[in-house]
Amino acid sequence: MALPMRAGMLSRVFRPRPKALPNSRSSSGYIPPSWPWNFWQLGWDPIKTGGGAIVAACIDTYAQTAAECPPSHWRSTGDGGRERVTTSALSRVMLKPNGYQSGSDFILNLVGYLYGDGNAYALAIRNNRFEVAELHLMDAASCEASVASNGQVFYSLAGNPVVEAVLPHGALGRVPARDVLHLKLNARGNPLKGDPPLINATADIAASQAMVQQALTVAQNQSKPSGVLTTDQPLEDWQNKEIYQMWLERTTGAGAGGVPILSSGLKFQQMSISSRDAQHAELLGAADGHIATAYRIPLPMLSLWGVQTQGVATEDLIRTWVASAFGFALNHIESGIGLFFGLPGWPQEYLEFDTAALLRSAQRDRIEALARGVQGGIYSPNEARALEDLPAAKDGDSPRVQQQVVPLDAWSQPPPKPTTPAPDAPAAPPPANENAAAAKAIAAMRRSVYVGAA
Repeated sequence: MALPMRAGMLSRVFRPRPKALPNSRSSSGYIPPSWPWNFWQLGWDPIKTGGGAIVAACIDTYAQTAAECPPSHWRSTGDGGRERVTTSALSRVMLKPNGYQSGSDFILNLVGYLYGDGNAYALAIRNNRFEVAELHLMDAASCEASVASNGQVFYSLAGNPVVEAVLPHGALGRVPARDVLHLKLNARGNPLKGDPPLINATADIAASQAMVQQALTVAQNQSKPSGVLTTDQPLEDWQNKEIYQMWLERTTGAGAGGVPILSSGLKFQQMSISSRDAQHAELLGAADGHIATAYRIPLPMLSLWGVQTQGVATEDLIRTWVASAFGFALNHIESGIGLFFGLPGWPQEYLEFDTAALLRSAQRDRIEALARGVQGGIYSPNEARALEDLPAAKDGDSPRVQQQVVPLDAWSQPPPKPTTPAPDAPAAPPPANENAAAAKAIAAMRRSVYVGAA
């Protein structure tokens, strides 16, 4: 890890500032200094419990799915194609962001902060060429941005014990924006502070937590029995206590599962679930559905029981989510990281997460797509084989199509006229010396004929 070598440089760049106490959104359990002294009387809880299982499932769905998609640095070749860049600072940092996290671990927690808090912060450590060499995630709830009098943006970072143990005291109190990767969601009110999706479902989260807390209270302190003992005979108080004690001995503790014997007209009557309890469960499911809607995630993806898809396959819902909500998340993260590393963006030079990794288990669909790409001339055989990590084949570098595949405008043009063969050319004249000999022979023959006639 390169942090110790640059600790002195950072201490000269950053202005020291005393560490602040954890703020009110920290999950560490400390009492914020801004709280009143009688916070317990006001019902304030210093130990944050989060938004429940449904909120955690929504956040983890984005974070874990994004961590499955490997990022790559791409550059346009100028002829409509592109090439992967493997020697840039971006490609190195995405592969190994720091000395204690892998690339998947970094993306998992980065997206978790982004959709849990609405903000994700990472401190950049640069090398001697001023390139970003390391990225260190910070606790989003303990970070904030401020604007100086000259308009420059600075960040107060905290929440990473590895960085805080190496850097000098107060070095993270005023970090310039050029050294902070800040991704945010829904920053409508404040361009330097994003809001998470669950801020629009606070009422549903409060209702869900209240119903769960009520169910726990009923189960712990106001639990209803599974049944009652009834009889038509009047019983004294001591008889009720004796029957009650006998029932406990047969059905609880060491005698659990025993068979109690009823006499004197005693009957056991099973208690059914009341309509009020059924409505309670229905309201709890509706609140969870509203929270999932705020995150734009289909309910079947969250493993919620009793969810009706109305004839829509779960795979189709997943494809819709990947193409819409998750597609926006990847594009938002790609643009933010690429801009931080100085990339001009698509289509010249950009960062892209490979969503094809989501089809790793769907081998049939993957092979069929590659086969159609090769048959249609989109991929060459070697390009398709490279996508499956197979070696190149002989004579497979060029795309190929069948011979009958012709452009559509070929049928709108008239067919070419047939050409007639040229007549046979006359024989070439003999050489000049052969003509002179023939002329002499003909003249001699004429003379002999003339002399004979005389």
